[in-house]
Amino acid sequence: MDIQKIPQMDRKEYDQLIIDEYVCRIAFKGKEHPYIAPFLYIFDGKHMFFLSTKYGKKIEFFQQNPNVSVEVDRYSRDLSDYSFVTLLGRLVEVKGDNKKKTIRERFVQLIKDKNLSKNILKALGHSPEEPLESIVKEERNYVWKLIDVKEIIALKNGT
Repeated sequence: MDIQKIPQMDRKEYDQLIIDEYVCRIAFKGKEHPYIAPFLYIFDGKHMFFLSTKYGKKIEFFQQNPNVSVEVDRYSRDLSDYSFVTLLGRLVEVKGDNKKKTIRERFVQLIKDKNLSKNILKALGHSPEEPLESIVKEERNYVWKLIDVKEIIALKNGT
């Protein structure tokens, strides 16, 4: 019996997956083991952007080595249908007040559009009691951008 390989997605398919979803996992190079953390993201059609609190292990690992793996997936409850894309690249901190403000505004819009719980604010360094707009007005987090993507692995199974 032959080994069955999971089919690859083309660029249009994996771009659509990235557009449709909004939560990913980022793997950082840890000391002995990779360190993986979930992140909300936005995608502008070319780059993925992330908000990171200004504390935690991810900051230490990012400062030591900004090379990361970013994984976005979608799957059905019974796993009869799933797809994922992994992008190997480098994170950089976004500079410039106007650019950061625009990206933060897009995160606020994402939270509203997806009707996410205000508890997500905790993961962004804010209290759920604060207005969503505090993400834009206060810089309690870093804005990161994925660049220099060296490899993309995009696979799917199901219909």
